[in-house]
Amino acid sequence: MSRLFVVLFILLALPVNAADSRSINVFAIPSAALEQVVADTSKQLQANGISSFYAQGLPVHATLYLTDYPLTAINDIKQRVEHIAQHQQPFVLTAHGFSVSPSNWAFIDLNTSNDLQRLADEVTVALAPLRDSDSELPGWVKHYPNKIAAFERYGSPNVFQNYDPHLTLLANEASPKLAEVAQRLQQQPPHADGEIIGIGIAISDAQGQLAEVVARYYFAEYK
Repeated sequence: MSRLFVVLFILLALPVNAADSRSINVFAIPSAALEQVVADTSKQLQANGISSFYAQGLPVHATLYLTDYPLTAINDIKQRVEHIAQHQQPFVLTAHGFSVSPSNWAFIDLNTSNDLQRLADEVTVALAPLRDSDSELPGWVKHYPNKIAAFERYGSPNVFQNYDPHLTLLANEASPKLAEVAQRLQQQPPHADGEIIGIGIAISDAQGQLAEVVARYYFAEYK
């Protein structure tokens, strides 16, 4: 079975957000050191009966731009992302800290990075014209007027001044042990000094995770 057939099968099998569109996550590829801190933190969660996305086999990533696109836009997305990657060098990124949202999403925090912000901005500007302009506004966004404007213009509430990158570990975790683990991890925060070494494209699931990676483009110095 060819890889193209597999990708097309997944595209057709995943839930549809609009009549002919899919959610696509264009993401920053982290270096081994950043993957390792996710692996190590996942082991601590696993020891308490909590299975992270990493433990489930999903790739470690930092989202750059996540929105819906028509299926016909895949090739254009790949061409534009590859062009950006060809003109980008690896850059330093530090992971430090563990945080849990009110709805029990858990993250390894990333330090503020002008390089990552610029890369996310560039990807957003390049790909926004290709997006599905009929995507529905997520219900939670209605409570954040500043994010509504971003969604209406770019199809994502988390771009430009709203961009807040992280490495996601869990979503809507039900285990009561998460609070105990979080307390320990906040006392001894996960830390890693790594790099961003490329850009990837993936079909995403309902939680924004990478259901199927379509392409990876590594930066010139990393090849």
